[in-house]
Amino acid sequence: MRLTPLSVITLLSISATSTLANANDAATIETLVTKKSNAPQIASTYINDAILPPAIEWHGKSEALLLSADNPWATPFEKNGLKTSPSYDETFIWLDKLIAQSDKLKKVSLGKSPQGRDIWMIIASTEGAETPQALAENDKPSVLVQAGIHSGEIDGKDAGMMLLRDIVIGDKGALLDKANLLFVPIFSVDGHERSTQYNRVNQRGPVNMGWRTTANNLNLNRDYAKADTIEMQHMLTAINTWQPDLYIDVHVTDGIDYQYDVTFGYNLPQGLSPASYAWLENIYRPAIEADLTAQGHIPGPLVFAIDNTDITKGMSLWNAGPRFSNGYGDARHLPTILIENHSLKPYKQRVLGTYVMLESTLHTVGQQATKLKSAIRKDKFNYAPMITLSWKEHQQAKGWDFKGIGYNLEKSDISGNEIVRWTGEPKLYHDLPLIGNTVADIRVKRPSAYYIPSQWTEVIDRLERHGIRLTLVEQPVALTLEQYQFTQAEFAAKDYEGRQRVDAQVTKQSIKTTLPTGTVKLDTKQPLGDLAILLLEPQSADSLFQWGLFNPIFTRTEYIENYAVEPLAAQMLKDNPALQTEFDLALEDPLFADDPKARLRWFYERSPYYDNQYMKYPVLRQK
Repeated sequence: MRLTPLSVITLLSISATSTLANANDAATIETLVTKKSNAPQIASTYINDAILPPAIEWHGKSEALLLSADNPWATPFEKNGLKTSPSYDETFIWLDKLIAQSDKLKKVSLGKSPQGRDIWMIIASTEGAETPQALAENDKPSVLVQAGIHSGEIDGKDAGMMLLRDIVIGDKGALLDKANLLFVPIFSVDGHERSTQYNRVNQRGPVNMGWRTTANNLNLNRDYAKADTIEMQHMLTAINTWQPDLYIDVHVTDGIDYQYDVTFGYNLPQGLSPASYAWLENIYRPAIEADLTAQGHIPGPLVFAIDNTDITKGMSLWNAGPRFSNGYGDARHLPTILIENHSLKPYKQRVLGTYVMLESTLHTVGQQATKLKSAIRKDKFNYAPMITLSWKEHQQAKGWDFKGIGYNLEKSDISGNEIVRWTGEPKLYHDLPLIGNTVADIRVKRPSAYYIPSQWTEVIDRLERHGIRLTLVEQPVALTLEQYQFTQAEFAAKDYEGRQRVDAQVTKQSIKTTLPTGTVKLDTKQPLGDLAILLLEPQSADSLFQWGLFNPIFTRTEYIENYAVEPLAAQMLKDNPALQTEFDLALEDPLFADDPKARLRWFYERSPYYDNQYMKYPVLRQK
């Protein structure tokens, strides 16, 4: 008899006192699953299955983690056929019941969402710590796992609920002997409750999925640097307060079809945290991939095809900026892992893969805590003399033997274009090109400090939200500093993430100035100094400048009438013969010569009446 997934689950039911089958059970399971069929099939679990590529039936040893639906400690996911995820209220009713069973679990609110929901975090420790101070006293590394930053991508919530259950009631309690777990089941809580079966058309489950953005239609995984949303401000406060040693952000990807079910990555060795990268790449990844493989999953690096219609063009290697979780972690020297489960894999498979990865993470971090903490400390106090603000793409020396899925291109009568038809058949693509933004482009020397005028309150607030240390100038001080001057400012044609972004040509000049009392000083020799540089250097793509927080400097508020500038210009030429030579040279440009307004403006800009702060960056640099 061919076993359906549900009948396998029934055979794997285990008691409430243990969440894992014993060794004999595991052997039985392995024998049973060898009878499975790997043939591609048209799935019929979810409303969008009929329009998605063929599915490959999956069974793995990690199915032994599942409780039967009638077990009193089954999660809502397990109770409902492994294809649904509970609502906000259902999630915390179940978790509150679990928390009541053990002193190891505590629940704290990080703050409320715009619609008034608490963003809850569960603290799991052997001591039952419920404050940052108490958690720090146990001297164990802490892993912060965040689910639902895009609330339709909610695998981490159901995996984390199962893992917490098994820590408290099953046989996973030893995971807390050497590590703490900070678990945020739902980050985008308002988006989570905008849930229907139609929200994520490219994803196989759960049945109802939350919305990608917040109630204000902002994408939290574009908000780390600018920190506009209330939700992100709460999360940054939590990171600064609880000081995790590893940060995991659980997503589900879109894009092409392939064999990997759990892909994960982090920023590259060229980034700002090379020691943390080395730990992640040489210690963390081998351990996690081995555990995932042993449990029947296919782990891999993050997958981003250069051309979704032509896999042979290769894959993109991503060095994220600090608007994203992994780029932000790199900038603040918090090792951060982006999990991207494959959207075309069934929900059960993705949840179980996430469970295995989280369990393996706690074990690995606990075993390798000293090396992890050493790497973080090395990055925090490196103080690199040169900081890269932008990157250029470069083909990597080593390609990728990519575990893909076969496909054909068919002419579409609907679009008139060629459409990819995935076959569901595994296919290995040998030595695909790998293109990464790994060559430094714009670089700047590290300033010793920045000075921010006190009136730029929104900028100062953002810096404080990130936990960057600031001090105040207590009495007027005369200094020689550097200031950026902008030209050719270009504003985006439409807003992006609630902001009108701006870019401009930049020059730098030395100025002598007296800073007034109350000016804010930011010393870059601090653990978050690299993050501060990326936020304040205007050529950084995620600078507060490019996000539009300094846009008022591009507004002209004082003008001069033509009847006044003309006699002013005549007097300026009379008093300054060198100016006449400069004007004659300008007139050699026919466009300038034929533009009366430009000619008058030329004199106004050189007069003492002109706004000397126009298009000048108010943040000053100290060498």
